[in-house]
Amino acid sequence: MRIRRLLAALFATAALAGLGLTTAATATAASLTPGECEQGGGTVDWATNTCKGGQFAGQMVD
Repeated sequence: MRIRRLLAALFATAALAGLGLTTAATATAASLTPGECEQGGGTVDWATNTCKGGQFAGQMVD
């Protein structure tokens, strides 16, 4: 029984650590490439360096 609890705690810790890493990775991706904007169905507005329309509307483009 003790081993089962230990394994459950290890799996829960690993799952939470993985969730933290994926959240941090998505939070740092603030700007898009022109290709990502176009793949999302938008077009790049070079005057304002933003993606217009599509999935990433309003996000900054590098």
